[in-house]
Amino acid sequence: MCDEFGCGTDYSHLAPIKVPQEKRRAFIKGLISLPLAAVLADPALASAAAEGVQDITIKMPDGKSTSGVVAYPEQANAPTLLLIHEWWGLNDQIKAVAREFANEGFLVVAVDMYNGKVATTGEDAKALMMGMDMNFANQAVVSWIDWLKNSPKGNGKVGTLGWCFGGGWSLNTSLLTPVDATVIYYGHLNKTAAQLSSLHSPVLGHFGTLDKSIDEKMVGEFENAMDEAGKKDYTSYWYTANHAFANPTGARYDADDAALAWSRTLAFLHKHLG
Repeated sequence: MCDEFGCGTDYSHLAPIKVPQEKRRAFIKGLISLPLAAVLADPALASAAAEGVQDITIKMPDGKSTSGVVAYPEQANAPTLLLIHEWWGLNDQIKAVAREFANEGFLVVAVDMYNGKVATTGEDAKALMMGMDMNFANQAVVSWIDWLKNSPKGNGKVGTLGWCFGGGWSLNTSLLTPVDATVIYYGHLNKTAAQLSSLHSPVLGHFGTLDKSIDEKMVGEFENAMDEAGKKDYTSYWYTANHAFANPTGARYDADDAALAWSRTLAFLHKHLG
């Protein structure tokens, strides 16, 4: 099912893959050789790839906790990245993407904006999104950016990246606290020049020409606001595709455009994060 916030399919009826503990490390390592889209499109493989991340919880300034998963690269002094999930929540798909970015050399945290809740229907996803505590969300993303910047395994540079609901929050995060790179996959961009004045990072956006919600009008108004705010370092890429074209679990997935967007994202992040 697809809408303006994302695409997804309910795979809860499928049995999970069971791998003996003594073979688990080799199995997960073997997933690295598979194309990311192939892993994400298969719920069993995505679930297995998601085991390559670690649960993590930190305290926020108000004393409350925020959680997510972290994926570590093999090398030290790595560029760091905060991922923000679609409106479905922190599911296996997003965890698998976090693992893939770690394979590309990034120290990655995928934040859980819903405190452990994951939706499988649009109705449930909308309820989770609408019920989210904005003060909690603001504190959570800022706290994770601080954690990544100060991680002894990172290089001090941090980027944000999100899809749909998370795409909007990738931008929100970059307005709340300074980051070094911002990537938006078809996220809401309704910001004024005044709101964009706090932005310090270059911005990369991926959008579909067939998208009826995150459309050329919205993106054009965002670009005008960026110009008015004196923020010139932004790039918008357009694909002949629909909303959520980069999600292999959805009906609107476009393999070629998703692969191109992925390569452009990696190049952008390596350029600005090291």
